[in-house]
Amino acid sequence: MELFRFEITEVNEGDRIDKFLTDNIDFVSRSYIQKMIKDGKVSVNDKIVKPSFVLKAEDQIYFELPDNVEPNIEAENIPLNIIYEDSDLILVNKPKNMVVHPANGHYSGTLVNALMYHCKDLSGINGVLRPGIVHRIDKNTSGSLIICKNDKSHQDIAGQLKAHSIKRVYHAIVHGKLYEDGTINKPIGRDPKDRLKMAVVTNGKEAVTHYTVLQNFENYTYISCQLETGRTHQIRVHMASIGHPILGDDVYAFSQKSPYKCEGQTLHAKTIGFIHPTTQEYMEFDTELPDYFKHLLEIMK
Repeated sequence: MELFRFEITEVNEGDRIDKFLTDNIDFVSRSYIQKMIKDGKVSVNDKIVKPSFVLKAEDQIYFELPDNVEPNIEAENIPLNIIYEDSDLILVNKPKNMVVHPANGHYSGTLVNALMYHCKDLSGINGVLRPGIVHRIDKNTSGSLIICKNDKSHQDIAGQLKAHSIKRVYHAIVHGKLYEDGTINKPIGRDPKDRLKMAVVTNGKEAVTHYTVLQNFENYTYISCQLETGRTHQIRVHMASIGHPILGDDVYAFSQKSPYKCEGQTLHAKTIGFIHPTTQEYMEFDTELPDYFKHLLEIMK
C-alpha cells in the first residue's frame, strides 16, 4: 500500500478533491480516485469526504493507494499500420473496431497491446493502462493517432493539444443534405439524461467544429471537419445537434435508420499536423480512407 499526504495551499483552494488528487497523482485515473474516495480511502483533516468535497487552504489530505491498482497489460503481436516513426513518436492509422487503450473488462486486443509488442519504450505519463497515449479516437472511428515514446515528447504534444494548435481533419458521411460550409460553436458536456453520452449543454466546455461540404448524394452528404477543440465525441455531437448526425452512429443517430451496414459511425481521422517535439519542424500526415468508407461513397454515387 502506498500512502500520500498533501497540505493544501491557497493555489488549490476551491478545487474538488477528486480533481486535485487526479492532478497530483498522474498514474491514477479520476474515475479510480472517485471510487477510492467513495470507498473511504481518502480523508481530509481525519474525516472521510465525498468526491465533490471542496478544498480549503491548510486542509490535510491522507490517501491510501492499494497495491496493484491496475492490472498488468500484456504485449500482443497485433499488426500496426504505421504512418511515421522516429525515436520520439509513432503515428498509426488505427482501424475501425479497435479500442485505443485497455479499460475495465477490456484488457486485450487494444492499440496499446499492439504498441507494447512493437515498442520497448512508451511514455509513462498516463499510467500502465495508457502508455504513450496522448489523445484518442473512438473504437468505431478510424484514422491518425500520435503516440509518444517518452515523457518529453508526451508533454510537448499534450501542450499543443491543449493550445488547440494541432491540425486535425476528419472525413464523415452525414444524414441529409448540407449545401454550405459552416462552423458549429456549441459547448459540450455530459448529457444530464444519460451520463454515458455527451451533449450540447449550457455549462459544457467550449467546442468548435468547422465543416466543409465535399459531395452531395441523394440523402447524405460527404464532409470534412476540422477541429478547433477536441471534446469527447465532438464531431458526432455537433453534427447531430444541427440535424445531420453521422451515418452509422448508433448513439447519436439512433432515430435515423441506415440502409447500409456500417458497424459504427462513418468517421475517419484523415489528416493530422503538428510541430515535432524535438526538431520543432511542422509535420503533416494524411491517411487513406478505409475500404468500407470508399465502398460506401461509390455506392452513393
